[in-house]
Amino acid sequence: MKYLGIDYGTRRIGVAVSDESATLAFPLGVVGNSPSTALGALKEVCDIAKENAVVQVVMGESKDYSGVANPVMKEVEKFKAALEAEGLDVVYEPEYMSSMAAARQFAPEEKSRKANPNQELLDASAAALILQNFLDRNRKREFEVE
Repeated sequence: MKYLGIDYGTRRIGVAVSDESATLAFPLGVVGNSPSTALGALKEVCDIAKENAVVQVVMGESKDYSGVANPVMKEVEKFKAALEAEGLDVVYEPEYMSSMAAARQFAPEEKSRKANPNQELLDASAAALILQNFLDRNRKREFEVE
C-alpha cells in the first residue's frame, strides 16, 4: 500500500513516495510547474501515481502559524481538485515550513533556501517530510486503536 506525497509549488512540485508498508517516505523527484505547463504537471503526477500504484495522495496544506491559508493555497486547492477529477484520492497534511525544514535537514550549510543549487532535491525532500508526517500520525492512530 503506497502513498504519494506532494509539496506543491508554483515553479516545481516536489514528489515523494512511501514504501509498500506505508512506514517510510522517500523523495522521488520534482515535476516542473507553471501556468503554461499546468496540464503537463497534472499528467506527470497522475502517471507517477499510477506507476507506483498509490492508494492515496497526500498534499501539503499551506497555512501560516495562525491557520490562515497562504497565497499559494488557492493553487493547491485547484491542483487537488484536478487530481481528484482524474480519480485520485487526495488528502491534506498540515505543513509548516516543510521546505525550510528540508533545507535545514539536507543542506544545513546553505544560508538561504533560494541559494541552494540542489533545489530539486529539497523540493522532493519537503514532499517526503509532508508524507512522513502523515504516515507517522496515521500509524500512531492505528496503535492507539489496537
